[in-house]
Amino acid sequence: MFNRRKFTAAAAVMAAAGVFAAATVTPALAEYPERPITLIVPWGAGGGTDATGRMIAGLLKDELGKPVNVVNRTGGSGVVGHSAIANAKPDGYTIGVATVEIGMMHWAGLTELTGTDYTPIALYNYDASGLMVSADSDWDSAEDVIAAVKANPGKHKASGTGQGGIWHLALAGMLNDADVAPDAAPWVPSKGAAPALQELAAGGVEIVTPSIVEASAMIESGKAKALAVMDSERNPAFPDVPTLKEATGSDWTMAAWRGLVGPKGMPDEATEKLSAAFEKVWNSDEFQEFMKGRGFGLVWKPGDEFATWMKESDESLGTVMKAVGLAK
Repeated sequence: MFNRRKFTAAAAVMAAAGVFAAATVTPALAEYPERPITLIVPWGAGGGTDATGRMIAGLLKDELGKPVNVVNRTGGSGVVGHSAIANAKPDGYTIGVATVEIGMMHWAGLTELTGTDYTPIALYNYDASGLMVSADSDWDSAEDVIAAVKANPGKHKASGTGQGGIWHLALAGMLNDADVAPDAAPWVPSKGAAPALQELAAGGVEIVTPSIVEASAMIESGKAKALAVMDSERNPAFPDVPTLKEATGSDWTMAAWRGLVGPKGMPDEATEKLSAAFEKVWNSDEFQEFMKGRGFGLVWKPGDEFATWMKESDESLGTVMKAVGLAK
């Protein structure tokens, strides 16, 4: 009888311990996040990636119940910020906005990072490049710009992002398609669209090729004019701006994309919770109105589909970069 009581008591203690352990472990998983999250933006303040990243951070805070703090990590044509995301501790507390450059930087010999070095959460945006000049420029069409660059190679400077970045590729490809040397307009590297547009206003460069969305404030304030969009269709937010094909007959198109990612190897529970929260953010009236009101292109591809998108983007960009001499 004594032994049976002793065994029963021990079993009761073990059972209680098991219940206690379950009670302590399960809520820990369910309570993610328990502290603030950092969202890294690889480009400068004021640009399109920064604008969308800050909107996402604010709305994710409401969904997750914890602050989501935006940190701009610029430099190296996007390498600094993308590396900071990839090298962060994969615990779900550091995420970031990956941009199309992740499929370009390694082709340019700037890094070994590719889309496979991240945990894909979702693709949320797609924007075509635009061709912008200062408002007081003598150029009134895309044909004017191409003709001037062809007639005076090396004279007219351009900018929009880092050396070998997406907007550099946009210009090089446009010139190449018009039988003009891709490097005929010297590229002035910048840490994003915003500083490039500031250089345009200051007269430091004459051509910028980021998305029209990123130049909207400059256009609306009368400091810049958009001559074309490098897409198959006009941007609904800028219906008077022709496509490059309409303006010149060229079929050349180029666009940037943005997606939310984390470091490779993030816990499933964190990835799943972030994905669910971000899908609610993307579908919210506030986010949809923000994106459409500023002309940002909307697209949604969750984890696995986003991973496939990055792989296909990487392959196609590599082909184009080799063709225009931007690949190492």
